[in-house]
Amino acid sequence: MTIDADTSDAGAAAGGVPAGGRARTGRAARSRSPLAALPLLAFVALAFGIPAVALLLGAFTVTDPRTGVSALGTANLTESLRGNYLATLLGSVRLSAVVAVLGAVLGAFLAQAVVTSSSRALRESVLSASGVLANFGGVPLAFLWVATLGNSGVVTSALGLGEAGWSLYGFWGLALVYMYFSVPLMVLVLVPALEGLKTQWREAASNSGATAWQYWRLVGVPVLAPSLLGGVVLLFGGAFAAYATAAAMTGSTVPLVTLQIADALTGDVLVGHENIALALSLDMIVVAGLVMAVYLPLQRRSTRWLR
Repeated sequence: MTIDADTSDAGAAAGGVPAGGRARTGRAARSRSPLAALPLLAFVALAFGIPAVALLLGAFTVTDPRTGVSALGTANLTESLRGNYLATLLGSVRLSAVVAVLGAVLGAFLAQAVVTSSSRALRESVLSASGVLANFGGVPLAFLWVATLGNSGVVTSALGLGEAGWSLYGFWGLALVYMYFSVPLMVLVLVPALEGLKTQWREAASNSGATAWQYWRLVGVPVLAPSLLGGVVLLFGGAFAAYATAAAMTGSTVPLVTLQIADALTGDVLVGHENIALALSLDMIVVAGLVMAVYLPLQRRSTRWLR
């Protein structure tokens, strides 16, 4: 018995595992038991599960306006994809696509300028400002832009933009406001990816006689493509779900699905169409799910390339 124990300890030590290491490993494995995740799972179930179930039931519940009888059906979903409801959904998709593409392009150039800058103070200030501005939205953001570029805004009055036909309360005005938090978000997404580009790659391309354009076209952009596309998808999702800024600034001037849902929730619907808002919300969840289905694989691929 003693020989076996000594042999076991010696074998563990020879294999790089100290005596008693297996016991500690077992305790560590038990500490990572799935039971430790129960509080998080319970919170997710309460905060997301119950509302999701209620939304699904409401979206598929159809009420007869004559009899008041409710039954399961797809009439709400069908209605949400027709007429004005479909126009608002497509309007949100169009606005989000424009903001995502323009924000990604401007954010990419700004991120590259930050990474290549020799000033540490400039880099830290831009990244700190991006972290703040990426989370700045809602009514304060709307007030900021109305006071600056609204019909009677400071810049509008000083430059006479009103006489030139400028209006902040249209599609492009709202897109400009959304860019205020989309570009900083793209900077935060892309700076780590740009820093992951290895210096040896550029040196090898230069030693091979490649120009800067050839390096970016054949090496830099292909490696950064997952991060770039992931950033575009992330900006699309952020603009698609935004509500408070558009509601405070444009009202119903720009057709957006989030504003349509708010109108439906406040009772601005026909009798028997009370659950249209839930159907529109389900449409948004489907679009957001498609967005995440694209974003997550791109994020994993980008992480693998830039390790």
